[in-house]
Amino acid sequence: MKFYRVSGLSVASEIVLPGMNVSPPQCAPQVTIRPGPVPHSIPHASVAGPTWQIAGKTFLLRIPGIARFLLIDGRENVFSPETEASTADIPIFIVGTVFGILLHQREQVVLHASAVRVNGKAVLFCGASGSWKSTIAAALAQGGYPLVTDDVCSLSVSASGAPTVYPDGRQLKLWAQAINRLDLVQRQGERVRTRLEKFFVEPGAVFSEPLALGAVYVLREARPPHAPGIEKPNVVDTALLLRRNAYRPLLVRRMEQMATYFHAAASIANSAGIYHLTRTLDFTSMPDMISTLERHWQELHLREKAA
Repeated sequence: MKFYRVSGLSVASEIVLPGMNVSPPQCAPQVTIRPGPVPHSIPHASVAGPTWQIAGKTFLLRIPGIARFLLIDGRENVFSPETEASTADIPIFIVGTVFGILLHQREQVVLHASAVRVNGKAVLFCGASGSWKSTIAAALAQGGYPLVTDDVCSLSVSASGAPTVYPDGRQLKLWAQAINRLDLVQRQGERVRTRLEKFFVEPGAVFSEPLALGAVYVLREARPPHAPGIEKPNVVDTALLLRRNAYRPLLVRRMEQMATYFHAAASIANSAGIYHLTRTLDFTSMPDMISTLERHWQELHLREKAA
């Protein structure tokens, strides 16, 4: 049995979870992961999609050619490989898509985001795959801002309305080009998946304690009419942006969590702020973008680098 800290939760897993922080053994882990029989369907499903079904607190997910996953009450994940050859790729789906669904079951706000620590607070970068979330976080980590999490970011909103981010210090997942351009070859680890030129990368300094939220940046590419820079969207767009950048946003509606995300968007807008970060997909622009961010952090009183 292996033990980990994932999105603030203690996890006991019967398989190795790549890129995750190992933690001391737990007598009563909050989440367990194990192989076992998984049905092809679940009875009395209330809602379903092409590869998934929901029945109360049970979620059945099939990733074709890889495995079937049964998630129960945000506490248990049972998986069954579809082929012997697919076994090697199962862990990366568990720490990504599958754990994201499990966090939705626990009624957490789950964003498709990477984050760094800036003066004691978590700063998030949201966006779809390929939007440079991990690349920006890697560049900032090199500049002295410890990594909080990569790709999956879980947060909660308390009764007082203060959002809290749950880090896990997982390793970055970067394409080979980004690793070379950011001079991270010495920290490069194993491939994320077989036949992909994407690798785990040790980020250096990481942070693993819960943090107050400092700011959320939604990434978009610079193209007319949007020039590089930072701007604050209007109140109506704020809630829509947060929901669109949920981890698997379709599930927000299907798992009846629209109200949770609306409340979270209002809380974040009032206490931290949600912003558009418009950038060019050009590594030569990275220093200018980081300078733009640091100027904005000065305006938000997040100007000091984390120790």
